[in-house]
Amino acid sequence: MPRRRPEAVRAERWRPRRHVVVRRIRGVSARTRAAVRRVEEERVRPGAVADALARFEWAFRQPGRYLNASEVWQPGLEVEDARDDLEKVMLHLPLGARRDLGRLFARIDEEFERRTLPDPRPVRVRAPDGWWWARTRER
Repeated sequence: MPRRRPEAVRAERWRPRRHVVVRRIRGVSARTRAAVRRVEEERVRPGAVADALARFEWAFRQPGRYLNASEVWQPGLEVEDARDDLEKVMLHLPLGARRDLGRLFARIDEEFERRTLPDPRPVRVRAPDGWWWARTRER
């Protein structure tokens, strides 16, 4: 079998789309940012991780011990939805990027758990999604 030319191999590699504004994710390496950008483009939407992290930053800046359930980032978008987006991206990242981003998510999860309360409903009534849906906020 003949060897393929290097140009042909490079032409098949993934390349990010041009002219797409990319918001920077602070606290992770450039390699992780590139992996996140690729997963966002293939699986969700460009900028999904930066948007989700911005929602968490906004929610955690609100005063008070607990997160307020009446305040929402935008109508229909809650912090739990942002955590779902982060989890979707996490599932498709390579191992190194998953570890790097996992450190950032661990801090978010700790703060979210600290600022919410356990859901008093029985386990079988709760949402079957991630643990973050089984937490309640102050009303």
